[in-house]
Amino acid sequence: MPKRFRLTRRFPVAMTEDGYRRLRRFAQEAGLDEGEALSFLFENFDSVINEDTFTHRLRVFNSELEARKK
Repeated sequence: MPKRFRLTRRFPVAMTEDGYRRLRRFAQEAGLDEGEALSFLFENFDSVINEDTFTHRLRVFNSELEARKK
């Protein structure tokens, strides 16, 4: 029997404009709303990331973060 899909947490999220556009595009392509798309991505995080590039991309993102906030 499939798990019941319950949205149990709501939290304010700050996203870059590029990140939000990509989330919306993914959600639309998958037939989900943005919250469902985020739930899917995080529930399946280990199988949807590319482990070879994740650490590098995270380092680059963190190094550019302060400049992007200005």
